[in-house]
Amino acid sequence: MAAELLVLGAGEEQLPLFREARLRGLRTIAVDWRDDRPGVPLADRFLRVSTRDHDAVIAALGETRPSGVVSAGSDMCLLSWHMLSRRYGTPHLYPREAADASMDKAAFHRIARSAGLPGYRWAVTRRAEPMPGLEFPVVVKPVDASGGKGVALVREPSALVAALAAALAHSVCGEVVVEEFREGRNITVEVFLRDGAAAFSVLTEKRVIPGPGFLIGGHTCPAQIAAESRRRIVEAALRLCAAMGWRDGPAHFDVILAPDGTPYVLEVGARLCGNGYPRLTRAVYGVDTVGALISLALGEPYDLTPRRHGHGIIHVLRSPYEWDGVLARVDGLDEVRALPGVADAEVVTPVGAPVHPFTQSGHKLGYLVVTGDSAEDAEATLKTALATLRLVITRGPR
Repeated sequence: MAAELLVLGAGEEQLPLFREARLRGLRTIAVDWRDDRPGVPLADRFLRVSTRDHDAVIAALGETRPSGVVSAGSDMCLLSWHMLSRRYGTPHLYPREAADASMDKAAFHRIARSAGLPGYRWAVTRRAEPMPGLEFPVVVKPVDASGGKGVALVREPSALVAALAAALAHSVCGEVVVEEFREGRNITVEVFLRDGAAAFSVLTEKRVIPGPGFLIGGHTCPAQIAAESRRRIVEAALRLCAAMGWRDGPAHFDVILAPDGTPYVLEVGARLCGNGYPRLTRAVYGVDTVGALISLALGEPYDLTPRRHGHGIIHVLRSPYEWDGVLARVDGLDEVRALPGVADAEVVTPVGAPVHPFTQSGHKLGYLVVTGDSAEDAEATLKTALATLRLVITRGPR
């Protein structure tokens, strides 16, 4: 009987998991509270259940005992990942401490402090009211949301209460963290551990969209930073992994690299990075982190040896408009895929589907992944691809 893989989430971030499983002949069970998600048609079985509700997942599974549990690109399911992997005794047991650090930004700060990492001021509140003693600017975030929801840079005290109210609206537990703003370069580090050591690591620089929300428009790979800075960032990531009991599998960290070279870790996600990140690492290094994660979940061996070292960019396709609309037509996609240097191009939003302003990561329309012999080559290819691809968006209902 074929192994059955329980996939938490059926959105665009989980699509590579379903595709890899199908290539291996594995049966998949998709869990999502929405039945219109793009991964649903790829699954052998669909459970319309929230990925946060592990008890409901267990009830929906009935007598089925999955061989492994996986997810990617989302923090909301991580406690369920822990509970379900423990319930079914899967080869990879997701640690509870890693779920806590990833899902609760206040818990992350406590773990970072225990690991002795460079710190910065932060506080938690449950109220949208002035907070005396803050030094501005600050960053306001829901403690338990991801994908940029409710995140804001606040430069003046007069804007704080509105930012707190907006962040509280996105918090399930009703708490917001207020952090000291740190200037520097926005770096992402992803490590894939085996027995507590980094079997693979990659550093990229975020392509942050201008504005107060720190929304990610893509990544440039590899980040062009000094070897010593790279060493310090990877070391910080490994110390955090050890502090949260993470010994096997992927984890990514958002880091501000200060002008003096100090790495300040902002957040952790003990999972594969979102925004199509595995597509980028595969294109640039030939490393299949999606396949490695499935192998880990099933207790099978996996190889993370880089096959090449190039340059690449992942670009998040998104609406350029501030109004709600409908994706009316996609032109030029086949031409883009035929361009030299284009490694991946996918529009995950179906024609006719609603399109929203890019105010959070979940409003993405798709991805472009380009590579080159140099960073300049990759930028040139991306420019050509974006000029060729046309996403026709018309005004529509909310």
